[in-house]
Amino acid sequence: MLILAADTSLPILSVALVLDDALLGAVALEGRSSRNEKLLPAIDWLLTEAAIERTAIDLFAITRGPGSFTGVRIGLATMQGLALALGKPVCAMSTHEAIAPANGRASIVDDAGRGEFYASVFDNAREVIAPHLAKREEVDALDHVIRVADVMQRSNVAVACARRAREIELRGDGERYRDITPIYVRLAEAEVKLQQK
Repeated sequence: MLILAADTSLPILSVALVLDDALLGAVALEGRSSRNEKLLPAIDWLLTEAAIERTAIDLFAITRGPGSFTGVRIGLATMQGLALALGKPVCAMSTHEAIAPANGRASIVDDAGRGEFYASVFDNAREVIAPHLAKREEVDALDHVIRVADVMQRSNVAVACARRAREIELRGDGERYRDITPIYVRLAEAEVKLQQK
């Protein structure tokens, strides 16, 4: 199974190409300000380097947040567009699920700004508490904490997304992951301002 995966929810944009258990290639770029200009060129570069046509891709995997609102939308729209054009499925998961370890309990925590955090809890890669906004006190009380910022520095999130997507498809759960609705957790700044009027 050839999987093209991307994460555009985090400050480092990542793209990966995985064939079964083998990593064919991966890219990680600063993406905070220009994901829309970098995602398709990164995908094209990866496919060219691997000498693979888009039509050979069996599955498109993508994270759907929480994270950058704009980044999440760009990633979901791009991967959904490619999948629709090629008649292939999409496997969309939370950014936290992509990086949750396969075994054991883990609390995934990411800085949400404004003194808050995105937090979720996984048990053997199964989500037991969905991503939600948490205050520092709640985060301090969590055990087995994995900070997204640390993961970004040492791992390619798109590679993790591709490998998790493969596990999902192989166990027959793919249909549960076709939903490409963004996981924003909180309202966008513009929506907050609209509600205040």
